[in-house]
Amino acid sequence: MRAVIFGGDGFIGRHLAASSTVLTDVVLVDNKGPTPPDVVFADVREPVPVGVAGARVPDWIVALAAVHREPGHAAEEYFETNIVGARNIVAYAEAVGCDRVFFISSMSVYGTTTLPADEHTVPCPVSPYGASKLAAELIFEAWYKAGERRRLIVCRPGVVYGPGDPGNVLRMIRAIRQGVFLFPGDRHVRKSYAYIDGLVESFDYTLARTEPYILYNHMEPETEPLENVVRIVQDEFVCRRRVPSLPRPLLVAAAHASQALTRGRSPLHPVRVRKAARTTHVVPRWLIEHDFQFRFDFRTALRHWRKVAPEDFVTNGAVRQ
Repeated sequence: MRAVIFGGDGFIGRHLAASSTVLTDVVLVDNKGPTPPDVVFADVREPVPVGVAGARVPDWIVALAAVHREPGHAAEEYFETNIVGARNIVAYAEAVGCDRVFFISSMSVYGTTTLPADEHTVPCPVSPYGASKLAAELIFEAWYKAGERRRLIVCRPGVVYGPGDPGNVLRMIRAIRQGVFLFPGDRHVRKSYAYIDGLVESFDYTLARTEPYILYNHMEPETEPLENVVRIVQDEFVCRRRVPSLPRPLLVAAAHASQALTRGRSPLHPVRVRKAARTTHVVPRWLIEHDFQFRFDFRTALRHWRKVAPEDFVTNGAVRQ
């Protein structure tokens, strides 16, 4: 099956290209510079050239291109890329005659979710990123409804992590191992995580189905309280340092001070603190009801990650057990 992946040179795109058992011919499209030799340059903020993936019409378009890091971008940047990009991708789909799109959205469309949220929960984003992703979903849905034979799959993943990604989960693991992690207020706040290998498996699973429209969440089915996540990391790395709690306002103030003292280089950032303190209790209801076989929870994912990419956990030149 042939696919063109917009945003293909990113963490998820690379894993899809390398690990999907459904995709056999992949064209990676991205706007990073310098452009790697296996990537075609295109910026989805501009009209996508019809010939970006060659003369052959792709079986699937995978829409991954997005501004998503928080912090690091002005609010308008999320909308400029995520909404304009969705418009240009659907215009490309119509121009080349591709009638199947897979869109990677985000659980951020739900906002803060104290009670478990699933695919039937009304979205209520609280960040520019979440709002722009929800708007992009509506653009893809309008495209889907405008054609009789079109297929659309929308995936709302949790915090995606795994081999090769230096994001929030790895930063948290390093902070726990170094004894500098603090609970941002409530240690029972729940966090929904999505291991990259499990995400690829749900991608293959939904592509192989026949429903014309699928909207699904992907995250580990057991959303762990943050206290349990910390305990799992301590168990796996045999580090027993006590992890204290600090009220969120004090931790946010400390983050502001840390940013000022290091001129913005500190990993302790007010936005990350607020995100860490925000409950994201989301349930992959569609996958559960359709008998998807989850192979990973947070512990098994961490063990798999250490096995396939031990270099991600190297500290001072050695892999610490």
